[in-house]
Amino acid sequence: MGARGTTFSEVMAGSVRLAGEREPRPVRLDLAVRADEVLRPLGTTEGELTGRVRVAGWADDTGMRGELEISPLARRRIRYRIHFTAGGRRCTLDGWKSISPARPVKSMTVLPFVLLEDGEQTGEGTLRFPLATQLLPFLRSFRFPRRTAPPSGAADPGALLPPRWDGAAGRTEVWYTTVTDPQSGTGLWLHHELVAPADGSGAYAHGWVAQFPGDGQEPVRHARFGPEPWKPAGGQSRGDEEAEGAQGSGFTAGGIEAVPGRLRGSAGPFSWDLTEQPDGEPLFTFPRWSWRRPLLPAAQIVPAPQATYSGSFTHDGGELRLDDAPGATARIYGHGNARRWAWLHAHLGGGDVLEIVAAVSMRPVLRRLPPLVFLRLRKDGRTWPRRVERAAVGWAGVGRFRADIGLPVWTVTGHSGMRRVKVVVTQPEERTLALDYTDPDGSGAVCRNSETADAHILLERWWGRWRKEAEWLLDGTAHAEVGGR
Repeated sequence: MGARGTTFSEVMAGSVRLAGEREPRPVRLDLAVRADEVLRPLGTTEGELTGRVRVAGWADDTGMRGELEISPLARRRIRYRIHFTAGGRRCTLDGWKSISPARPVKSMTVLPFVLLEDGEQTGEGTLRFPLATQLLPFLRSFRFPRRTAPPSGAADPGALLPPRWDGAAGRTEVWYTTVTDPQSGTGLWLHHELVAPADGSGAYAHGWVAQFPGDGQEPVRHARFGPEPWKPAGGQSRGDEEAEGAQGSGFTAGGIEAVPGRLRGSAGPFSWDLTEQPDGEPLFTFPRWSWRRPLLPAAQIVPAPQATYSGSFTHDGGELRLDDAPGATARIYGHGNARRWAWLHAHLGGGDVLEIVAAVSMRPVLRRLPPLVFLRLRKDGRTWPRRVERAAVGWAGVGRFRADIGLPVWTVTGHSGMRRVKVVVTQPEERTLALDYTDPDGSGAVCRNSETADAHILLERWWGRWRKEAEWLLDGTAHAEVGGR
């Protein structure tokens, strides 16, 4: 049994007056805190901050990072240093709560701060912790997880990347990564796919890369790579040991790699070399057993639902440098694409994330059913609904979540326990890319993907009546797709 750490979330809101401006701007912080030890009230505890910074009309960074010093008695302060991006500029929010026994409530809930850019002060303001609405969520968010090595294959994202294909005909396997550059708003999509045709012919690897400009004024561009013959691990010659090792840990074909901690390759005018730093537990969108035992038509998991990406992405118009850009890597294994489907991945800030897959199967009986919804909301360290089957099938079909799949807008609604959710996703045509898919049986499908989609997510809780628990508005930072035949 290992030592315990501490995690919790905190929300603060207030205002800031920027240099040269007369009127203050509203500010909101959605923070997730992680410390490698249990909080020590009599000492000092250092923690890491992740989450979202919003300054009205000036900044909205879902990939912020920072440090937290919790020392209420030893140093009589709780200090926050938050690094974020505003309009392409790197800024730091620096401030602390000065703890006073004479004013315990005010001193623990008021945070004066300054904004810095290249060491120069560019603004100052005040944030407050809203006791009336956030005290209970704040207290409920505290966790004291054991700091132990993850079980083999259970919590290690890299353990979920090796190929699943066992040589059977009629299978498709996918590794895909989506990223949002917080500075430019550009969205990236790296899709790697293994196809084993149903007629028993040789398996092949292919895929594509796509760039979604953040301003929406330039067209979405993409390039395909492959097809290349798939070489399973162990199938290379003795002189190709490096390729064999990579293939055994992820996707490697034709100079394209998607392996633990690394994504690199080139296609058409694009080339990329990115490092991946996962943060948090893998997210099982479908039941865990469906990934271990492929009995369903297909299953999806997200080994790295909260990850950051750094490195270079070059294209014929220049180079995009990524520095801790938020994104995710997911996996699919099955018999091919659904008859109709919709997908959403949304970073919500503060360590929260939402993943949705809604689909109508190609199987003769299942294709007559409405879309089955698999929804996983990770909020304050907990995943809701508690059982993934709850959203898809309800109780013998009663109370299942519902999806209305279409374009440019699609929705998902449902409730489980004392909560209900409504998700509205918008994929503007000018920010959406249409691509053809080919299934192992040779049939075709078309996906329409946007890595700069919009999303409105409303989460409510029953307290005698439905009351808003949380609300998220994503403007051009949601990753979404709608597909069909």
